[in-house]
Amino acid sequence: MESYLLTWLELLLRWVHIVTAIAWVGSSFYFVFLDNNLLRPSAQDLKDKGVDGALWAVHGGGFYNPQKYMVAPNAKAIDSKLHWFYWESYSTWLSGFALFTITYLWNATAYLVDKSRMDWSASAAIAVALAFMLLFWLLYDAICKWVGQRKNAEAIVGALVLLLVCVASWLACQWFAGRAAFLLVGAMIATAMSANVFFCIIPGQKKVVAAMNAGQPIDPVHGVRGKQRSVHNTYFTLPVLFAMISTHYSFTYSHPHNWLVLILMMIAGAAIRQYFVMRHGFKLGRNANPWPHALAGVAMIFAVIVWLAPAPAAPSNAGNTTSATIPATVPAATAATIAQPSTSARMSDVQRVLEARCTSCHGANVQMKNLRLDASAQVQQHAQAIYNQVVHTRLMPLGNSTGMSEAERDTIARWFLAGAKAQ
Repeated sequence: MESYLLTWLELLLRWVHIVTAIAWVGSSFYFVFLDNNLLRPSAQDLKDKGVDGALWAVHGGGFYNPQKYMVAPNAKAIDSKLHWFYWESYSTWLSGFALFTITYLWNATAYLVDKSRMDWSASAAIAVALAFMLLFWLLYDAICKWVGQRKNAEAIVGALVLLLVCVASWLACQWFAGRAAFLLVGAMIATAMSANVFFCIIPGQKKVVAAMNAGQPIDPVHGVRGKQRSVHNTYFTLPVLFAMISTHYSFTYSHPHNWLVLILMMIAGAAIRQYFVMRHGFKLGRNANPWPHALAGVAMIFAVIVWLAPAPAAPSNAGNTTSATIPATVPAATAATIAQPSTSARMSDVQRVLEARCTSCHGANVQMKNLRLDASAQVQQHAQAIYNQVVHTRLMPLGNSTGMSEAERDTIARWFLAGAKAQ
């Protein structure tokens, strides 16, 4: 029952997390659109008010006229409701951290720890995972403050942050299970994004509003700093989304060089985001056509696809016509079995393996994902899924926490490829 309720809690938190993330990313994309499409007005009354850019738009049967002020309107106070865009960010982080807690931290031994990488305790893995998110934010924030407004500041910040992300991605993939490493890198960057809003953007904006309402001089540094962090969040968006959704595709995080897969795909996402940011400016004649950025991103993705492509298995000499594909994660001994299964295995052999390695999570006492592998009927019913999880993607057992051997994976492979017979 506990497993069943936790699964429901995971589903509902994931639902909330996706909805709030859509709201946050949507508002971020919208304001980038505004920044690139608001035109300096020609009307003197708008110039007198300090309007730096304006736009007319139509949506839902109405007309909208957003206006942008570089610091604040030339008035003593804002005479209408001031809307703050921050709960989209906070709700996304809070729901995401709650989901990370119940799925990964709650079951750290199964989800975070891969004993073949780092044989540490659950508490140590949890501490390092949390430190990852905190330290990345501190280092990133220090880079932004250290570089400051010096010449070529943004290029220097970009290069240092890219280096920081690459180092963090490599370390995560060396220390944690592949799936957890990808998610942790995404959570690490997302934490920095939300921290940008909480510690920099919103406090700065509140200081500007307070100074304006008090009739005091406004320090423009708050607008400059807020703009910088907001731009960074824009470029972080697609890399974070890839790191999150890739955890559902084991061929990415189970690759021997999974850290490089993650880095290349995140760089590709940032390059494609650059295209969307700049294309509005191109239409208005402010910059060159940004298509090379999109082309570079797409080319990088295509290169990764080719790199990760599985090798087709050769047909068996014994006349077995079962075909398969062999991912790079499968050791040579098991790959040979998949390609040419010389002898089949019996259901009884498979059940002994499952009893020893799988029924602690999928047995009479605990039935994670509502699956029991101590029942032969369910074993045969889910034979394809068992083969995919144990042999093809090698996702199960999670982190190989029960110590399944290559010989045992070989047994399941031979049984499935021979037809997954009940006897």
